[in-house]
Amino acid sequence: MSRKLSVTIFLIFVLSIVGPVFIGTTTVHAETYNLTYSIFFPATHGQAKAGEAWAKEIEKRTQGRVKVTVFSAGTLTPADQCYDGVVKGISDIGMSCFAYTRGRFPLTEVLDLPLGYPNGKVATYVVNDFYQMFKPKELNDVQVMYLHAHGPGLLHTIKPVKKLEDMKGLKIRSTGLSSKVVSSLGGVPVAMPQGSTYESLQKGVVDGTIGPLEVLKGWKQGEVIKNTTNCSSVGYTTTMFVVMNKKKWNTLPKDIQKIISEVNREWIAVHAKTWDSLDEEGKDFTLGLGNKIIPLSPAENQRWKKAVSPVITEFVTAANAKGLPGDKAVKETEKLIKKYAKTAK
Repeated sequence: MSRKLSVTIFLIFVLSIVGPVFIGTTTVHAETYNLTYSIFFPATHGQAKAGEAWAKEIEKRTQGRVKVTVFSAGTLTPADQCYDGVVKGISDIGMSCFAYTRGRFPLTEVLDLPLGYPNGKVATYVVNDFYQMFKPKELNDVQVMYLHAHGPGLLHTIKPVKKLEDMKGLKIRSTGLSSKVVSSLGGVPVAMPQGSTYESLQKGVVDGTIGPLEVLKGWKQGEVIKNTTNCSSVGYTTTMFVVMNKKKWNTLPKDIQKIISEVNREWIAVHAKTWDSLDEEGKDFTLGLGNKIIPLSPAENQRWKKAVSPVITEFVTAANAKGLPGDKAVKETEKLIKKYAKTAK
């Protein structure tokens, strides 16, 4: 066999082994990963827009290797089924509230207690720090992208509420731990998702709702209430999750996981800023309609704080009974609120 023929055969042999590796590598690298994202907010809501912006940023930074299709307004999975929908793979990613599945997240519930959150920026940074600090096992069935949380939940009613006695017997839309806040203040909690609140207020099914100022514009509720009681001293928050199906996450290449994790860290600030902007817009919207914002006196604020204190005690007792660090969870959350409140504007 000639030397030239031998070299040719050798090269063919090498290419038969190495060629497919390069081809395979190129194919894998160029593969497109299509993800579905279920968001319970309506498409016009600022937080839905923040979620859509996240999806576009992921596509941009992965150079089109990841494409995310967003389904807003609970069209893929309803708000109270969003988390389980991610676990089951109905959607790959989901954004909704922990409060819609009360009792499912016994340690994370601490974040929704009436601890006096001053704004959405503080609340959002607190809930993410808390997650990193405690890594609750109740979230082990998903890949947590990040969390975010609204500014202080205030009382929005048709009739004015100026003192604790005015709350007696009022039917107030609430979810999760906010329903306990309503009960402790003398009201009657009525559980329902935000999407049903406007019509319920309009028809007199409820006398009011409890939530951040943003609901007055974002969910148009300012059109069907007349008063907002500024009870921020007992301001609770509602913690929102953005989570991914764990199996789907594990199928993504490491470099894509890294990109998504980087964007996640950046989007915490995006949601925080959005919450505070939405609260300002909600405030301007309701005042523009001629509605009133009623401040509580320092003495009245103390009465409200005392009234809701059993809610915090009850959480600690229940968490401790389940072998969870209830006391520590409350103390650390309070520390985080103070930490971020010092620098928040």
